[in-house]
Amino acid sequence: MRRRPRRRTAWLIALGVLIALAAIGAFLARDSLRAAMYGVTGEEDLREQIKGTVAWALIQLTRPPLQTAPMTPIAHTGVNPYGVNTFLEQEVEPAKVEQAIRMIREAGFHWIRQEFPWEDIEIHGKGDFTDRRNEPPRSAWEKYDRIVDLAERYGLEIIARLDNPPAWSRADGDARGTLAPPDNLDDFGDFVEAVVTRYKGRIRYYQIWNEPNIYPEWGEQPVDPEGYVALLKVAYARAKAADPDCVILCAGLAQTLEPGGRNMSDLVFLQRMYDAGVRGYFDIMGVMAYGLWTGPTDRRATPDRTNFARPQLIREIMVRNGDADKPIWATEVGWNAVPPDFPKPAIYGRVTLAQQARYAVEAYRRAQAEWPWMGVMNYWFFKRATDTETGEVFYYFRMVEPDFTPMPVYEAMRQLTAEGPKVYAGWHQEDHWALAYSGRWVDVADSRAVLGRYRRSEGDGQVRFRFVGTGLDLAVVKGPNAGAIRVFVDGREAAVVNLHAEAAVPAVIVPVARTLRSGEHEAAIYATDGAGLDGLIVTNRPGTYAARKALGLAAVAVAALGLLSVPFQMRRRR
Repeated sequence: MRRRPRRRTAWLIALGVLIALAAIGAFLARDSLRAAMYGVTGEEDLREQIKGTVAWALIQLTRPPLQTAPMTPIAHTGVNPYGVNTFLEQEVEPAKVEQAIRMIREAGFHWIRQEFPWEDIEIHGKGDFTDRRNEPPRSAWEKYDRIVDLAERYGLEIIARLDNPPAWSRADGDARGTLAPPDNLDDFGDFVEAVVTRYKGRIRYYQIWNEPNIYPEWGEQPVDPEGYVALLKVAYARAKAADPDCVILCAGLAQTLEPGGRNMSDLVFLQRMYDAGVRGYFDIMGVMAYGLWTGPTDRRATPDRTNFARPQLIREIMVRNGDADKPIWATEVGWNAVPPDFPKPAIYGRVTLAQQARYAVEAYRRAQAEWPWMGVMNYWFFKRATDTETGEVFYYFRMVEPDFTPMPVYEAMRQLTAEGPKVYAGWHQEDHWALAYSGRWVDVADSRAVLGRYRRSEGDGQVRFRFVGTGLDLAVVKGPNAGAIRVFVDGREAAVVNLHAEAAVPAVIVPVARTLRSGEHEAAIYATDGAGLDGLIVTNRPGTYAARKALGLAAVAVAALGLLSVPFQMRRRR
């Protein structure tokens, strides 16, 4: 009986020592702990980091992994990912249009997402493409032709956003809002066909509508997933008839949690789109990838949160509905740097200008490294034409002021794009933008190849690229006239493959390296005449569900240590 108090006292002393050691360790490692917690929560405040880490850990412990099919071959993902939203049609002076495009190119962007408003092109009535709003009358196409000309001159590609109907397309005019869909969907189809026909061979990518799941983008009325699908089907068919090579983007859906009425959750809206038969009527799924109240490292991907992780939930719905081979492009991405003393509520979150710049870079890096199903991400936005909107919250997403003064995010993105392309984990096509070809290579259409085509060398050729991962495989084409390839990784020979076979066989997987150190590597492929490349696969050592659970438990411990460090942090600040 006497020994029990002593044992209890000993246990209490030991526990106290452990707690003290943990607290001391947490204090000494406070910077690393905070960096780790930021890495899963996107939070900057210590208390929010602790709460967020616990929430993230619980998600890991209680939810199965997201099913995003990351190793699926997907078209339109190996493109240059750097895009930016523009309002070039609002610039009055042609010289400013060119200055904007020049600065966009100098910052390293490859894409501009530019609206071609229906109401600004077919202005006064059906089939009328003359602008008579001012004297003298002129072609309504004039300003858009100029934008297309300048984009070509500076090597930019356009994603043309088609929406915003004219009042004449509705019997009640603008009574249901200026963005309400037309009464006759074929009127919109005619407009889509007119735009695609005019710019065939010059613009390839078209987005149909924008944010149809929220007010007021579908007008002054309840949103309608089935109605949007009907409109999209008409637009898709008419665009493909005008230019079979054009690529159609589904509208990016706004991140929202509301159940319906004037606003509907993007997740609910998308599933209803699939239920209405949308599959087969778009080539690329658009998403909004705003961070809002947390940074780009927030990994809490659940239906009740709107954050940068939310596109993963859109991807999961696509996979569940049989569209794993369709890519996602972020039509808009960014953080709002509204001033602290701004009189209106910060409805899009609030970050500093420095955070805005850092978050943008981290967002592009995370998407490239972790989401092989993501293609272009379009920053929201480059600039507005005038400073008359500085009293509006949305204005503070801008990258450049109306007078062309760049904000910190402009320089940050310029530095990021200058780093050059890399290939990250995933199955990538032979036309990936990071692959640098030399010699003569030709594209060969073959229905048996991955996504229907491959690239073949005529004579000796080389392919060089940087990749980030622990493994590399190649998808090659064997055949009677195929040559051979030698592959070097980090300067050392990794594989020599004879591609000769009795019959042509695309999509043959050739292991190159499987146990590389984690990090960046350089690869060089030397090909002889007739060698065919059908893609490449970069892998990282996969984690398991059990490992995720263990990581979740570790995160709880990290958060607990972080909580213990709060008093030390507070004392330090004093």
